[in-house]
Amino acid sequence: MNKVTVGWFEIPVKDMDRAIDFYQKVFDCSLQKVEMGDFQMAMFPGEGGGKGAEGSLVMHKEFYETSKLAGALIYFSSDDVSIELAKVELAGGTVQIPKRMISPDYGYMGVFLDSEGNRIALHSMS
Repeated sequence: MNKVTVGWFEIPVKDMDRAIDFYQKVFDCSLQKVEMGDFQMAMFPGEGGGKGAEGSLVMHKEFYETSKLAGALIYFSSDDVSIELAKVELAGGTVQIPKRMISPDYGYMGVFLDSEGNRIALHSMS
């Protein structure tokens, strides 16, 4: 049986510049904006080498809609979820679930709505 892993993710956005600003503030990183015809994307910095999936923000009015409170939930890995959660509201989002323990074996999680209305989760072991 093949081992299946996430190889790429896309987070739909309504306003690319607003979304880029939000994620750069929350994750303290730079996103690279790319226009490909009708599509706009902003790439998260990737490390490659199998350390998590790489992905982007993506905007196209016919193919993507923000998740609001439905659909898949993407978890970003963190050293401590409280670090990013503390930046969410200042960047224009809303914390839905503050840092809480999943279990001693699985660590901690938190959930927020981004500037576009997407539910996004964080995970850390501490």
